[in-house]
Amino acid sequence: MANLTDDLKNALSSVVSGAGDVVATTRDVAKDNIVNTLKAGGEVASTSLDTVGKVVTEGVKVASDTGVSVTQAASGLVTGAIEGVKEVGGNVGETTTEAAHGAVKSVESVGGDIGEAAVSAVEGAIKAAHDIGVDSGELAKDAVVGTLKAADEIGSEAGSIVRKALLNAAALPHDIIDALLTGKTE
Repeated sequence: MANLTDDLKNALSSVVSGAGDVVATTRDVAKDNIVNTLKAGGEVASTSLDTVGKVVTEGVKVASDTGVSVTQAASGLVTGAIEGVKEVGGNVGETTTEAAHGAVKSVESVGGDIGEAAVSAVEGAIKAAHDIGVDSGELAKDAVVGTLKAADEIGSEAGSIVRKALLNAAALPHDIIDALLTGKTE
């Protein structure tokens, strides 16, 4: 992960100076690191979730340390993780859940807004679904599950914050979120 840290710090330095896009930068670095790590490791299935978790966590920490938006970074990291695992033939559903979980937990650990992180993670999953040609509803569902799991692990107040943020985000598929939060399909 030292490579990821160095790559992100170098890439985010241009963002901090105003010459780049946080989401695109973190997406590209996360994707490249995941692809390279998983190709080098061989056994994609057993190492992909651990790698995704480390990349997202480390990416949020680097974003926080460099002063860029951790919620924008979370969106890019989730997108990059999904795209990277798809490229090497891993399970994108499990990856989405793990990446969204890691985004919320790591944003909380650096003192960021977990509600915004949850929304960013789901938006990142939807963007990745569009980019790789899979069902955005399924990846949105997987991301919501990951964000809720992370929030519930943090505590009941965090769970409430994340649920409210997801329900109030205009850009998210409310039919999916409502069904997951209430257990009702219609």
